[in-house]
Amino acid sequence: MHETHAPVVGYTIRNQRYINVTNRCTLRCAFCPKFNKVWDVKGHGLRIRDEPDVGEMIAAAGQDPGTWDEVVFCGLGEPTLRLDEVLRVAAAVRAAGARRVRINTDGLANLVHGEDVTPRLAGLVDALSVSLNGQNAAVYDRHCRPLHAGAWTAVQDFVLRAQRHVPEVTLTAIDGLPGLDIAACEAIARTLGVHFRRRVLDDVG
Repeated sequence: MHETHAPVVGYTIRNQRYINVTNRCTLRCAFCPKFNKVWDVKGHGLRIRDEPDVGEMIAAAGQDPGTWDEVVFCGLGEPTLRLDEVLRVAAAVRAAGARRVRINTDGLANLVHGEDVTPRLAGLVDALSVSLNGQNAAVYDRHCRPLHAGAWTAVQDFVLRAQRHVPEVTLTAIDGLPGLDIAACEAIARTLGVHFRRRVLDDVG
């Protein structure tokens, strides 16, 4: 399985503390390392057979979360599948002094949960990094292989709603995916009124 490191709940890249929430996901991205049986990111083993509980995730943020530039809910899975737990942890680490809380997400929480969950992020989440790996539904579906119909449109609707409640929302796309037009993805971000960040294929973490 190409697992060379023991699984971790909390891991550090640069001065950012990442919380490994789940390996479950609403997408089956062809480019995701785990679908190539690679579960290590920057030397951290991210395959978890038992999802961490709230207490374990709080502990993984460290005794002084203010030490980090930010606490990030990420890992090789979709954090918002465990939204209740993530927001409880976010509240706890903020109370303990975290400077900034970010969620890396596929932007499908509203579609999956069947309601607009973005108001629940207010006051708890400072930033969202939202993946949109396709300038149209065909390219997106090709690379991300969503489990739910209408995902490409749902991501954009989520972004529009989320920026009302979260101070910083950034749309991302991976340069190097066949057929993906980075400039067109950036134009979508501008239209939605959010930031854009170009990512690089196979550069994870």
